[in-house]
Amino acid sequence: MNQNILNKLNSLGGNTDDVNEDRSFVENWQSVKFTHYLYDKEWDVYGIDKFYEANINLYQTNEKKFYQDLLEHYFSEHEFFYGQDFYKNWLFTPFKPGSKDFGEFDGLVEENDVKAIVQGTEMDFICIFYSYGFPDHFFVCSTDPNQSNPIVYSTDHEVYFQEIENEGTLEEFLDKYMTKQEFLDVVKEYLESKFGK
Repeated sequence: MNQNILNKLNSLGGNTDDVNEDRSFVENWQSVKFTHYLYDKEWDVYGIDKFYEANINLYQTNEKKFYQDLLEHYFSEHEFFYGQDFYKNWLFTPFKPGSKDFGEFDGLVEENDVKAIVQGTEMDFICIFYSYGFPDHFFVCSTDPNQSNPIVYSTDHEVYFQEIENEGTLEEFLDKYMTKQEFLDVVKEYLESKFGK
């Protein structure tokens, strides 16, 4: 992974200490650690009204603590649907003979159809993010020719690999996510416009 990607992952709260330039993209991605969810810049303030209503007294008496609690809540491992994305690092090898995924696409998806869209010599993938939205899976081909900044592909469980979109390079793709400060700025602007300071 290139330095811009490492910087972006770190700014998003990821830990990249174990990334090593001598390893493949897959090995490096599997060494990245996130302890919280991510929110994209198109996020629609899911759950903020409810959080505000449950903590209105704190908002009115200690705004700093309110926002601190809000960040801790949204960036923790919770089970609420807030439109967040999840860091993933599992392999998917539907065209590799002998793999646990081999044959999963029999009669549904042909390897040549995938090769027409995806850059790489072998059609082996690593899922890098999962989302509640559409599309809901984001993959990188493990044999992408640019291991320092591979292409990200999206598909959805409804049309799994029958429809694949090129989402741009990983560096471009990561730009869609908000840092905690960007997230906080969005929430503050929303709450102040709706409820005042």
